[in-house]
Amino acid sequence: MRFKLLVSVIILLSLVAGVQAQDSATTFTVRIENVSGIALFDNAGSWNTPVGADAAGPALPGDSYTFTVNAEPGDYLSFATMFVQSNDLFFAPAANGLALWDMTGEPINGDVTDQIILWDAGTEVNEEPGAGPNQPPRQAGPNTGVDENGVVQPVDDDFEYPAVNEVIRVSLAHGDNGDVTVQIDNISGSSSVPTPITPGVWVVTSAEETPLFSEGEADRGQGLEALAEDGNPTILAAVLTGSDIETPLTPGVWVVHNSPAPLFENGEAERGLGLESLAEDGNPTMLAESLASGDFVATGIFNTPLGADEPGPLLPGNAYEFSVEGSPGDYLSFATMFVQSNDLFFAPDAVGIPLIDMDGSIADGDVTHYLTLWDAGTEFNEEPGAGPNQPPRQVGPNTGPAGSGVVRPVSEVGDGFSYPPVASIIRVTITANG
Repeated sequence: MRFKLLVSVIILLSLVAGVQAQDSATTFTVRIENVSGIALFDNAGSWNTPVGADAAGPALPGDSYTFTVNAEPGDYLSFATMFVQSNDLFFAPAANGLALWDMTGEPINGDVTDQIILWDAGTEVNEEPGAGPNQPPRQAGPNTGVDENGVVQPVDDDFEYPAVNEVIRVSLAHGDNGDVTVQIDNISGSSSVPTPITPGVWVVTSAEETPLFSEGEADRGQGLEALAEDGNPTILAAVLTGSDIETPLTPGVWVVHNSPAPLFENGEAERGLGLESLAEDGNPTMLAESLASGDFVATGIFNTPLGADEPGPLLPGNAYEFSVEGSPGDYLSFATMFVQSNDLFFAPDAVGIPLIDMDGSIADGDVTHYLTLWDAGTEFNEEPGAGPNQPPRQVGPNTGPAGSGVVRPVSEVGDGFSYPPVASIIRVTITANG
């Protein structure tokens, strides 16, 4: 693909605007990585269709899922499937998976259910299993219920749950050339809480890796929440195996602020301050100039990939980095274009990412879960990666018919197109430097 137009605009950029942050500030390094088309793991996949069924769907009591992986001695298997009569519980082995060969090098065959744990994703407050109004059989829609803001851990609350071996049975069968067939049987029909289980994901790794979650840590924002709350493995599967679309990201703007909505307001029109140019053509100049004249803690621009000699788009496998300072009560917002679109951009919501909470908690680690793929509402959407009015194919900047008129998540637009999960395209990490 050719991005000459985009590069010609970007290469003119040299603006770096800012104001001095507060005296008690902490310095943070922000890293924006383009991970589109890049698999987190080489040996990963998903399953979705019960044995004997004609279509994808949950496995009801008496049903089974099977899938086959290819592995080598020393490999471990991780997988996850939702306990549907819950808010955010899922069955999985320990965080580093279960061994496929024993210590003597012999393949492990047969029942391995004793290595499976009922995990709490820590993303939604638990209700009584089989009765909660925010559990899939009874909820009004996906992603409902009270946020827990907890950590991934074996379920531990005041409710009673059936034993794992009363709900599922997991068995291994080694074949030729490293093939291992995994069977997950739903045997919950006679348990205290009969429940479906759901399509899920699997990963083969070494014993040292924790591909899906880390015990005692918050969900990574890569799609486990959607699987554990709603039985939807597609987001996590796309992150693990790589997105179907590769796209550049663009130079963008950042702003440290202590009042909300420095860039846009959800459901309101683009303000005419430069977001349109960034979202349609990857040009952050006007928006950066507008921010520089505003009442913010600090503002700036990022435009040069690490290792590059000049400004340019961010291709898959590359990263932008910039540094900011923040004090208690400060938030970070930024925006970068999803180039294979007409006017879509990645950004946090209007509140931004808290750098330092008022209680002193400091941002440090993966913050991708704060991001949304937004539609600027300034240009009519075309099929991502194919539209003639998208930067790789358009005849010039600011082309294409007008859009819906308001900024909102593209997931709410209803344009009939499919978009990749955020975490399969972009990864953002913040490192606190003291």
